[in-house]
Amino acid sequence: MSSLFAPFELKGMSLRNRFMRSATFEGAGEPNGEVSSLQMQMYRDLAAGEVGLIVSGVVCVNEAGRLFASQNCLGSDAAIPGLSRLTQTVHDQGGKVASQLFHSGREASSFQGYRGLGPSVTEDPRRPNLEYDAMTHEDIVRTVEAFGDAAGRAKEAGCDAVQMHGAHAYIFAQFLSPYTNKRQDQWGGSLENRTRLHREVLKAIRKRVGEDYPVMIKLGVRDGFDGGLTLEDGLEAARMLAEAGYDCLEISQGLRGTQPHETEFRTKLKRSEDRGYFCGWAEEVKKRVRVPVATVGGIRDLDMAEAVVQKGQADLVSMSRPLISEPGLIARWRKGDRQEARCVSCNTCKHDLEAMKSISCVLDRKKAK
Repeated sequence: MSSLFAPFELKGMSLRNRFMRSATFEGAGEPNGEVSSLQMQMYRDLAAGEVGLIVSGVVCVNEAGRLFASQNCLGSDAAIPGLSRLTQTVHDQGGKVASQLFHSGREASSFQGYRGLGPSVTEDPRRPNLEYDAMTHEDIVRTVEAFGDAAGRAKEAGCDAVQMHGAHAYIFAQFLSPYTNKRQDQWGGSLENRTRLHREVLKAIRKRVGEDYPVMIKLGVRDGFDGGLTLEDGLEAARMLAEAGYDCLEISQGLRGTQPHETEFRTKLKRSEDRGYFCGWAEEVKKRVRVPVATVGGIRDLDMAEAVVQKGQADLVSMSRPLISEPGLIARWRKGDRQEARCVSCNTCKHDLEAMKSISCVLDRKKAK
């Protein structure tokens, strides 16, 4: 049997295999931020489908960081009972679950009555209609504490780990990128300063959860356009954050280009050379760190997943869209059916979210007709 299906240890957390469900926003949370019955079923299916570690999608740490009305939130203790039921559901099926902690930064939606808060206010021709304010030092400190408090609640609710969302368009990526961070104080300028938020959040979390609890980060190591975070700086940031104490790095895109389908949500993945599009970056990170590395992005077949680990590109294989389409994919592969994932990378699932619908696969809808 493939080594992908052997147990894997991550900071004392025993996973049944090397597969992760990469954090996926389901658009299915209750309006008050709590877990819904639809999410309970989604996570039950993923755990029954033998995903080793399920990472929940974009759980905001407070209301100021909320991006969607249907987003889960760990900004108060009221969220703990519902999340506890979800973690128990996953555990009953032999799985593990990590809560991905999130703050949207300057991207925050105005429907809550909050203006977004980013590291700096900059002219951005890519986002001309984005209105937000620069964070004060006090704003940053409050945000750091919110991450710590949310992590404490996640642990209390039975989550096996937490993961920071440090990729794509959101607060950690905004501080890391020189394109969006023009600050002249301790939070901007040098790479050390631009990663200070990441390190201070880790310290705040450790105060709440202790030293033995797994704290992970999904890290964008290069922006999707010229003039932003370079790969050289992104790789050095990965090294710095591993040394600071993050227990696992999932490698992805930094700030998005104008078209996300050209960065982290790529389509047209029929050819093998178009798949696994962040594996090279993950491999470079793995050369620089001593903690487990996960790769995500365009992995659609078991042969490629096996090669990723055999070549030393990553320790863990993370997927999102294939598991939206087929939550039982990992179990199918383990049982000997090596046919590639059903997902055709059409991004209809992503378009559903943009239309404020809960996530689903178009292939299921066609099948139901």
